[in-house]
Amino acid sequence: MPDPGPRYRSVVFDCDSTLSAIEGIDELAGPRKADIAALTDAAMRGEVALEEVYGRRLALVHPSRARVEALGRAYVEHVVPGAAEAVAALRRAGVVVRAISGGLLPAIRTLTRRLGFPDEDVAAVDVYFDAAGEYAGYDVASPLARTGGKAEVLRRWAPALPRPLLMVGDGITDLEARPPADAFLAFTGVAVRPRVVAAADHAAASMAEVVALVLGAPGG
Repeated sequence: MPDPGPRYRSVVFDCDSTLSAIEGIDELAGPRKADIAALTDAAMRGEVALEEVYGRRLALVHPSRARVEALGRAYVEHVVPGAAEAVAALRRAGVVVRAISGGLLPAIRTLTRRLGFPDEDVAAVDVYFDAAGEYAGYDVASPLARTGGKAEVLRRWAPALPRPLLMVGDGITDLEARPPADAFLAFTGVAVRPRVVAAADHAAASMAEVVALVLGAPGG
């Protein structure tokens, strides 16, 4: 019989707690980490809308350019084991791979560039600094700073993404991207959110499991 090819022909990865084992906004929080982490977790569990906490967290953190650059390095230092290999293996199999995040674009790009993503295949929220490198706001128009934003970006990307399309992530904002994603995989290698796992089409605790499932390997 002819090889049917990959089970999914496009895969879009979340970044925080998926490609990297940290939550960027929590890392930026410093002495406010407990407050920020509570807001983040509530949003990822779906208890509050993302737009209710996004700007509030950044206002509390007030991240400078230097701190955002340091966050990018932290993303790379805490990359999930096998992430680079997974991206490379999927691409070798002809799968289209992209990344999407509600994180800060300059820091996310440090991670995704290391993993081999072209910048045009990555979506995140841009952040602005003044001449002294101090925080001056974020892209309030970005769909990724509000509920349903990942679905909105996927709809924009859809014409370039072969089907079936799999969204991979750990939080409610990733689950919300199905549809337009054809299926959702709850990545549990960093954080396990029961409500998200219960609603997922698949779950995986490692990048090797993700690759096996996408490629339709036995047991995947």
